[in-house]
Amino acid sequence: MLGILVHGDNHFIVRGPLPGRAAALELARHWSLIQIARKTPPELDQWRISSKEYREDLEWAVLVPGDGEISPAVAQLLDELSGRGIIIHDSRFGCW
Repeated sequence: MLGILVHGDNHFIVRGPLPGRAAALELARHWSLIQIARKTPPELDQWRISSKEYREDLEWAVLVPGDGEISPAVAQLLDELSGRGIIIHDSRFGCW
């Protein structure tokens, strides 16, 4: 599966199943801090950042709290996903 994890003004295109709220928050924390040679915790092994994907292939979307506002391009992508019937899981307001 392929999805988007939005963390404030940052986002990640992710290969893996739709994460639960706790896993999504942990993924955002893990991927937002750049640490050379840091290993992914075993509980997060089923997700990977992907760099070359088609927006039409996205199957899930998760928003987690972060600094800054969602960029206009990502907001447009989320609108497109919603228009395709994909549920936008938003943990920023406890709506999940």
